[in-house]
Amino acid sequence: MQKQEVDYILTRMLDAYGNVSDLNLTVGKPFQVESSGLLTRVEMDPPVHELTPFQSEVFALTLLNQNRRLTEALLSEGSCDMSYELPGKARFRVNIFSQRNNYSVVLRKLETKIPTIEEMHLPEPFYDVAKEKNGIVFVTGATGSGKSTSLAAVLNEINENTSVHVVTLEDPVEYQHPHKKSTFNQREMGNDFDTFATGLRAALRQAPKVILVGEMRDRETVEIGLSAAETGHLVLTTLHTVDAGSSVNRILGMFSKEEENQIRIRLADTIRWIICQRLLPKIGGGRVAAFEVMGVNLRVKDTVLRGESEGKTFYDIIEKGDAYGWTTFDKHIVGLYKTEQITEETAMAYASHRGVVGRGIDRVKSARGEKTTDIDDLEIDIDYGKKS
Repeated sequence: MQKQEVDYILTRMLDAYGNVSDLNLTVGKPFQVESSGLLTRVEMDPPVHELTPFQSEVFALTLLNQNRRLTEALLSEGSCDMSYELPGKARFRVNIFSQRNNYSVVLRKLETKIPTIEEMHLPEPFYDVAKEKNGIVFVTGATGSGKSTSLAAVLNEINENTSVHVVTLEDPVEYQHPHKKSTFNQREMGNDFDTFATGLRAALRQAPKVILVGEMRDRETVEIGLSAAETGHLVLTTLHTVDAGSSVNRILGMFSKEEENQIRIRLADTIRWIICQRLLPKIGGGRVAAFEVMGVNLRVKDTVLRGESEGKTFYDIIEKGDAYGWTTFDKHIVGLYKTEQITEETAMAYASHRGVVGRGIDRVKSARGEKTTDIDDLEIDIDYGKKS
């Protein structure tokens, strides 16, 4: 297969629907794209009803373009990451992986326009993140929840307002930041460095003020990241966790029990923000982000040091942090329902605590004058308990 044929297929897939985020090639299925969160078939000419093992393998090998490092990673580890550019059309983050002795390919479309905090309607604390001078900021969530896009908006805010050196370590480079007030050096895993740990260690010798680490994947990366934050750098990074509590626990889980107290002390000193996000189906199509935002105060530091306990969880602390602009997922989801961006069913499905969201929705309904229950004709039985 020639590169021109691959480009033709990718172009057809991109143009098939609006709001395409991912392109999916799986054996036994036709060409598919993810549009507004749903996988949809793409018609080809000539028709392809089911991809064969041979077709998917040839497609994957064409994307690899005889790259020795990527081919070795695919054969030894079962998957590999790379970037691919469709000239004049789009850039992709590509993952090729084996499944049941076949190869599958998923291409995530990368946006070319640098997002801004204002355009994305991100919570106010994102502006505060961009003003931080040191420490570590975690943006967490599932794969495809928009973590990289949110961090790109933060970097853009820094670029617009502060004259600093920014080094990014990405897998692959997603948004290409122009030099504005800041100076950007964007490094891609595989081409410019081998692992996040080695890239981060080298970054400490490159005189940056801000370091973006694509993902904290292992103990070594976390350890160097904490050292960077302790020595006056602002470290922005991501984790695949669902909320603030699980983010702290994930970090602690990378270390032995004997090291836990020391890591708790280092985290308490360096964490500045933990921001978690989820993408929810939006009324009328598309998706909208819900956030949990937690900064740092004495209660947060104490809980990081001593661990969560009854009545003293990160969720409880965030609930009482309105004055700082903090918010729980549940509160943010109720807000999205109130502004009619999501349905009640969506709100309940994505809630962290259904009881909390349910009560919030009832308050919104009461304020609108809507019914909050399906039970009708309730009466007080004034004769209950009286003798006949």
